[in-house]
Amino acid sequence: MTLGPELAELDEHPRGIGASRRVVRALLRRVRGGTVELVEGERTTRFGEGRPLARVVVHDPRAYPALVRRGSVGLGASYAAGWWDCEELTDLVRILERTASPGRRRADALARRLSLFVEPARRLNERVRPPERTRTREQDRQHVRAHYDLSNDFFELMLDETMMYSCAFFERPEVTLAEAQTAKLDRLCRKLALSPDDHVVEIGTGWGGFALHAARHYGCRVTTTTISDAQFEYASRRIAAAGLTERVRVLDRDYRELEGTFDKLVSIEMIEAIGWRQLDTFFATCARLLEPGGLMGLQAIVIDDRSYERAKRREDFIKRLVFPGGFLPSIEAMTRSSTRESDLRVVDLEDIGRHYAETLARWRAHLEARAGAVAELGLGEGFARLWRMYLCYCEAAFLERHVSDVQVVFARDRWRAALAPQPTRT
Repeated sequence: MTLGPELAELDEHPRGIGASRRVVRALLRRVRGGTVELVEGERTTRFGEGRPLARVVVHDPRAYPALVRRGSVGLGASYAAGWWDCEELTDLVRILERTASPGRRRADALARRLSLFVEPARRLNERVRPPERTRTREQDRQHVRAHYDLSNDFFELMLDETMMYSCAFFERPEVTLAEAQTAKLDRLCRKLALSPDDHVVEIGTGWGGFALHAARHYGCRVTTTTISDAQFEYASRRIAAAGLTERVRVLDRDYRELEGTFDKLVSIEMIEAIGWRQLDTFFATCARLLEPGGLMGLQAIVIDDRSYERAKRREDFIKRLVFPGGFLPSIEAMTRSSTRESDLRVVDLEDIGRHYAETLARWRAHLEARAGAVAELGLGEGFARLWRMYLCYCEAAFLERHVSDVQVVFARDRWRAALAPQPTRT
């Protein structure tokens, strides 16, 4: 995760600053749902009205062509480079999201209509001649390592002691992040009615949080797999230290290479790493790994159904600078894929996305409170700024409901048991 190539590309066109500045100011005149104060030297200009209010201070005018030429990629890269500042970064992204929404809705509607005609032909073509951009398993490993192998020490500073890097569930506003993450894990375990009789396969180990929780509190056996070297080593050490090696097996293996069948399957915010072309393969593999009466618990960040067709091929700030190869599925895309490629059917779905903004805010607060420790890791000021932008960018997207997070329970055809009783949903 280096900004060097991005900044070099932004710097290729230092001319045209004046024209780009005029374009940006013209766009800011369309601001709705808040106020942006643009500070350029001694001059301050206000755009829009009302709350929230975000004050943007421009330090380097190269920020203007960066934004005009590269959109959200330029926004993130120029902020990481220190070309501009904004204390109210989440509010700024929320305002930009509100301003862009009408045009995006029109584009989404057009993409959705076109997909009705294009998708059947695309699928037929891919059966005859696989697309050139289909990723190899080694490329998948490289993408995962680019994000998750950054530094275990860094993620320890950002996350809580559960080391869960996914949406928590805040049963009360005053609970700690660790308590909220534990509540999320319990919610998923209870939906699957986990018991000591179950052998669970987990796709996407993370740092071992789910496997430890399920084995320790529900007594089940867990086989969990990851393609991140750093996570494999970290999770293996945690499980050994907890004395759970007889119940938890950690594999360094691509999920498509797993063998055998299991009673339950769990995957927590791993699906975003597979790429949209592998969605069918993912659900077909999950069904293959489950007993005929098995259950699958999936937690996933999802994009609005209407935005999926446009977003899946569009490069943005996160795909380019933070999580290469990532994508966000929609609920419709997942259910369409699961029913087309397997006998998996949705038997329970809960939207917990309203808890993600708070989760992200807690992670950002941890990094800000531990800024000195982050600096000691030697990752650089640009890295710290990039991650502040990333967390604020995502927080704004959840607050504006552009994206959400769901826990979905899928069942294979022979499953007939009742779902476990759930706590009151709040």
